[in-house]
Amino acid sequence: MLFHNTLKASLFAIVVLFSFYLMLMIVLPYSGGALQIDFLLTKQHIIHLRHYRWAFYLHIFTSLYVLLVGVIQFSGSFLKNWPRLHRFFGQAYVFIILCISGPAALVMSFYSNGDWSARLSFILLSVLWWWFTWRAYQTARSRAFDDHGAYMLRSYALTFSAITLRVLQYVIGSWWYLDPDQQYTVVAWASWGINLAVAEFLIWRKRGPAQLDKYSAT
Repeated sequence: MLFHNTLKASLFAIVVLFSFYLMLMIVLPYSGGALQIDFLLTKQHIIHLRHYRWAFYLHIFTSLYVLLVGVIQFSGSFLKNWPRLHRFFGQAYVFIILCISGPAALVMSFYSNGDWSARLSFILLSVLWWWFTWRAYQTARSRAFDDHGAYMLRSYALTFSAITLRVLQYVIGSWWYLDPDQQYTVVAWASWGINLAVAEFLIWRKRGPAQLDKYSAT
């Protein structure tokens, strides 16, 4: 059992670190301030908008932090051995999403590529990301730690949608021919819908038996 748990934790850490590396490689080209590279090539019609540029840079650079630090918060041994550091990282994660990355993502969502459905998807993603993170903070403050863990898992599932989106873009683009706007709409919804469904399943699997026992006893 110990070996099995260690193996799962190691594999998960490898996936997260590799995902962080991929995001780092995506974000680094923007550190020079060039406005005619990669993703921004699709935004030349709005790149003159200062509030969009601020939102873009704030979002991509702060998201690197929350992607890496967020996952550390789920380590039981980290919480047990370094509770103050767990609390510090958690507070920083919450602050960045609520005050910087989340609002910046919402601004960007109104200018997203694709049709109105894709924009609606990113608007909803931004709102849910902010709301789940806010509820994670509230439940931690009220010491409702089971609920806190559930909301943190939902929040991080949406944080990780940045990775899922790029994986789906590659997979769908390679194996399933669609009109570019249709493809982006599918990816926009699936990138966070799949992650949130997985998070809800994990929450249900953890709470399910306990909830059933509680209701059967009443």
